[in-house]
Amino acid sequence: MTTTGIRQRASMSAPTRPPAGVPGGDAASPTPYGGRYVGRFAPSPTGPLHAGSLVAALASWLDARAFDGGRGGQWLVRIEDIDTPRCSQAAAETILGQLAACGLHPDAPPVWQSARSRHYQAALDALVAAGQAYPCGCSRKDIEEAHAAMGHARERHAALHYPGTCRAGLGAKAARSWRLAVPRRPSTAENMPASGVRQRQGALTTTVQGSQVCWHDRRLGPQQQDVAADVGDFVLRRADNLWAYQLAVVVDDADQGITDVVRGEDLCDNTARQILLQKAMGLPTPRYLHTPLVYGPNGEKLSKQNGAQPLDLNAPAVALAEAANVLGIQSLETERTNLLPDILSHCVKAWLRTYNQRS
Repeated sequence: MTTTGIRQRASMSAPTRPPAGVPGGDAASPTPYGGRYVGRFAPSPTGPLHAGSLVAALASWLDARAFDGGRGGQWLVRIEDIDTPRCSQAAAETILGQLAACGLHPDAPPVWQSARSRHYQAALDALVAAGQAYPCGCSRKDIEEAHAAMGHARERHAALHYPGTCRAGLGAKAARSWRLAVPRRPSTAENMPASGVRQRQGALTTTVQGSQVCWHDRRLGPQQQDVAADVGDFVLRRADNLWAYQLAVVVDDADQGITDVVRGEDLCDNTARQILLQKAMGLPTPRYLHTPLVYGPNGEKLSKQNGAQPLDLNAPAVALAEAANVLGIQSLETERTNLLPDILSHCVKAWLRTYNQRS
């Protein structure tokens, strides 16, 4: 089943597949999971779920339920409400109700990021004490002017990477935000040190050499990003005193013991930054799987920002079947297709065949 006017495509411009010959680190560490599976769905409560967010929710639920030959792992829900001006309790409750209406029940009470500020502060304090984070006094205008002075043209819709203006000190500026001091990548592969980090994710390997991060996405395949070149020193605490997504998600994933992150493909380019933060804080790296996105008739990704309509849960079975179709799972063609347990059981078996998960 498909919704009229909704289409999906699987394309991504960055990160890219690594070229042949990109070396990894020398020190191998065993998988940190020990045969466990803990996954999560982490919506931001800025509005109700829509067709695109249900795809991500269903995929993360299916991945947990299909683990270990269908014996199943743990599936959690985390309410990512750190952007307090944009989030609301009412939207969060609506989302939890929508998940329940679709038969997607978490295995533990939801965690709310807005209640976890002290954990993020402790992580930032530790990074500052280790010399891995620093205060920044730059505004967006300052960053634009720094790039203009260097003759850098800004690409349309592209964010400017931070040029490291405050890395050596604030000078006369007052601190506005805090940034991670991203390691600098060696200039050539031959000069890469033997101290790179390699972490096995089951059968998958993540490597970090300076700011160059290579990892394997379970759907998209090998990925890479040079964080220093593409992003620069990224924000951990914002100028408005709110916590940045990158820090909060890494701290929360570690505290909740998340082994597998299943989320929309639009979040894939956050992965390298999160892996760098995990390395800086001595945390394990989860396995990653990024799902297809749902696009509207105008070619834009469905989102709350561009007016995506809330899920119509008068017929949750139809909504689930449409989300499953985006994930490549064909509808259950029986007279009982309106029964959620039958649909979800069918989808778990199909997911298990597709990703052939093992503990």
